[in-house]
This record gives sequence, C-alpha cells and structure tokens, in this order.
Amino acid sequence: MDREKVRALLEDVARGALSPERAFARLRDLPVEDLGFARVDLHRALRHGAPEAVFCQGKTPAQVVAILTALAQAHDNILATRAEPDVLKSIADSGLPHRLHEEARVAVVKPVVEDGLGLVIVMSAGTADRPVAEEAAVVAEALGNRVERLHDCGVAGLHRLVPHLDRLHEANALVVVAGMEGALPSVVAGLVDRPVIAVPTSIGYGASFGGIAALLAMLNSCAPGISVVNIDNGYGAAVQASQINHLVAKVR
Repeated sequence: MDREKVRALLEDVARGALSPERAFARLRDLPVEDLGFARVDLHRALRHGAPEAVFCQGKTPAQVVAILTALAQAHDNILATRAEPDVLKSIADSGLPHRLHEEARVAVVKPVVEDGLGLVIVMSAGTADRPVAEEAAVVAEALGNRVERLHDCGVAGLHRLVPHLDRLHEANALVVVAGMEGALPSVVAGLVDRPVIAVPTSIGYGASFGGIAALLAMLNSCAPGISVVNIDNGYGAAVQASQINHLVAKVR
C-alpha cells in the first residue's frame, strides 16, 4: 500500500464513508504478506516511496508471478528486474496488467504512465552497455522521473558526447553506464556540476575481469561527485537517481 492509498483510506474513515473496522481489516495484513517462499514487503512504498521490486534471478516464474500478484493488490508500477524470457512470458500469461521491456529484462506490472518529475539522464558508453542502461532508464521512469537516454557516448569518440553537454547541465542526476575501462563517468563528472551515478558493466575483454576493472576505475576516479553502484546494477543506480531528482523537485 502506498502513501496515497493510505491517505485515501483515512479520508474515507474521516468522512464516514468507511467504518474503522473495515479500514482495520484492510490494514491488518500490513506490513508483510507471507507466501511461504517469500515474505512480501507491503509497507515499502510508505517508507521508501516505491513498492518492493522483485529480483527475478533465482526465482521460478511461478514464484515471481505470485509475488507480483500479492504486490498488485495495493500498488502500481511494480518492477520485476532481471527477468529472463521464461519469466517475462509467465508475467504476460498471468493476466496481470503489464508492460514488458525485453532489452532491459524488466517488467512493469500495473503500469501507470504519468508526467515525470525533473530530469534524469541515462548515458551508455557503448551499444553493448545498452541493456544495463535500459534497465536504469525503465526503472527511473517507473519511479516517476522524466528520463532521457543518450547512447553510444564512450570515450573512444568524445565528439559523440560534446553535442549533449548543454543538456547534461539541465539534469538533476546523471546515470553513466560503461564497461571496458569504465572511463566515461570520470569524463562526465569533470564537465558538469551534477551528481553522477556510475554503473560499471561486465562488458569487456579478459582483463576487464567481468566488470571489475571498470568498477575499480570508477571507485578510483579523480573527478569528484561520483557515486558507484555494483557491476551491471542499473536498478540501484536508477533508485539513487530518482531519490536525488525527487528531492530536488520537492525543494524547488
């Protein structure tokens, strides 16, 4: 249950449209619904501003659908991340309202499209980094942010980045996704006065060690203002960018 639904419930009680007993019945299962194999956090939207996301990796398609069904009773824009084709198919066949994003490996259940707040820019260094960047972009949009994508802006051809500099200065947060040597976040952070959230990807030849080289490069960046998430963690970067963007919008 999110904040608006709780507020609406309390307003119904205040004006006599709903009895306290019925309101209590609707709230008594909070904050957790125990499915046996998962304890679904139904209070997260109240605490964190967004419902619990379902990390699909390691779960069966049936388990993913059961968790999404429980969350869908009281939430919109529920995210299922790292969803492989068999999981996406199960979601599509479940009868739940949904939107699938195959490249990002993300499903949004009970999607509600709204005008997003502020501006979050998601950049990828190379085409091979796009799936992680798309995960970040889709998640940020589902969390209520206005998102713009800038792809293939890596340091091997900085002339591809230069035309976008003015736009970068308008964003409240930048998610910068890069594999190989992971240099792009440092370049961007040296050009703008905006928070940069760096996402190393597992893309690269052998000495990249599955993204560890990019991760270490980002952690050791000499450009200030960079925060770094885990390898391929577009979801985590999007959540941080969303928190920054929403805070700026609230202050303004």
